[in-house]
Amino acid sequence: MTVRVHHLNCGSMRPLASPRMICHVLAVETDDGIVVVDTGFGLCDIEQPTRLGLMGKVLRPDLKYEETAIAQIEALDFDRRDVRHVVVTHLDLDHAGGIADFPEATLHVTDSEYQYAGTAPGLSAKIRYGSWRSTPEPTVERYAEFTTPWHGFDAAPVRGVGDSVLLVSLPGHTPGHAGVAVNTGDRWLLHCGDAFYHHATIRGGSVPFVVRTSEGISAISRRVAKDTRRRLSATFGKGELPVDVVCAHDPVLLGDHKKTSGSG
Repeated sequence: MTVRVHHLNCGSMRPLASPRMICHVLAVETDDGIVVVDTGFGLCDIEQPTRLGLMGKVLRPDLKYEETAIAQIEALDFDRRDVRHVVVTHLDLDHAGGIADFPEATLHVTDSEYQYAGTAPGLSAKIRYGSWRSTPEPTVERYAEFTTPWHGFDAAPVRGVGDSVLLVSLPGHTPGHAGVAVNTGDRWLLHCGDAFYHHATIRGGSVPFVVRTSEGISAISRRVAKDTRRRLSATFGKGELPVDVVCAHDPVLLGDHKKTSGSG
C-alpha cells in the first residue's frame, strides 16, 4: 500500500510554567482513504471551550479553527468523508477532541483505554476524559490482543488498513496508551503519543525538569511510563533501525518532520 504522511499541529497549548506544546497529528494518505492518527482539539472544543473543564485552564489551548484536523485536511483538498479511519494513541481530551469531526470514520483504540475512558470513576478520570464522555459514540474497533512483534514491542495491525498501520503497546501514561506505527515504504514512522514529551528522550541530552515533572504528573502509572520511555530510548535512540520516532507535544520534532516531508 502506498502512503504519504502529512504532519499537522492540531492544537497549540501554553501551559503555565511550561514550554509551548503542540498536538502532533498525522494525516496518512493511503490507497483506501485517509487515516488520521490522533486528532488534537476539534470543532466542539472551539464552539464550547467549557467542555474542556479544568484541563482547559491548565493546558491553555489557543483553540483556533485553522489548527483543527478537519480544517487542515480540507486545506489539502480532501473532504471529511475521505477520512476512513481515526487511530488514537489514547483518549485524553487533547488527543481525541476532533473525533466527532469525522462521523463517517471508524475509531481505532485499545480496549483497555476505551473501557477506562468510558467508565473509570473519580475526579482524575473525569478531568482527563470528560469531553470524550460527552462525544457522540462513533463506530469503534477495539484492540485487546497485541500479538504481532514489532522491534521488541507488542503490536496489533489496524483493521481495514492492511499491515501499513499498527497499534503498538506503550503503557503507562494511561491504562491503554499505545503508539501508532506507519509503514512509509523504506522506513516506519512511530507516533508515540504521550509516551514521552521531549526529543531528548530519543535523541539524547537533558529533558528539562518541568517537562519531566509533567510526564510524571500526567501518567496513570509513573513506574510503567518510565519503563516505556527507557525501552523507547534503548531501542530507537541510536538511530540504527529504519524507524523515525515522534511524540505528541514536542514542537521540535514536528518542525523537523514538516521540513523533511514538506507537509503543511
